[in-house]
Amino acid sequence: MIKINAIPIPKYPSSLSVLVSDLDDGNSTGRTIDGLLHRDRIAVKRKLEMSFNMLTGSELSTLLKQISGTFFDVEYPDPQTGLMEIKNFYVGDRTSPIALLRDGVYYWSNVSFNFIER
Repeated sequence: MIKINAIPIPKYPSSLSVLVSDLDDGNSTGRTIDGLLHRDRIAVKRKLEMSFNMLTGSELSTLLKQISGTFFDVEYPDPQTGLMEIKNFYVGDRTSPIALLRDGVYYWSNVSFNFIER
């Protein structure tokens, strides 16, 4: 189960991608005249991409409130370590494009967002 600040999210995402990215020092990374790459990797960071096929208005509201802070801890399955990891993230754009009203309840489809490691 994915948790934000130790609290489980209201519903497991329909899609979860974990990107493992190298962060290089831009001042000392580049190619020399002989074409050889020199790089100074300063960190390895994660980016989580999540989407949800359908959330009720209540589930979406709960989730958006969980990620409303400037930074927050996320517990997620990490493909590199093979373990549940806890790292500090911030959220990028939050997309909630489609709302349907059925029996007095709003349903949101194709909700997506990214968590970028601090």
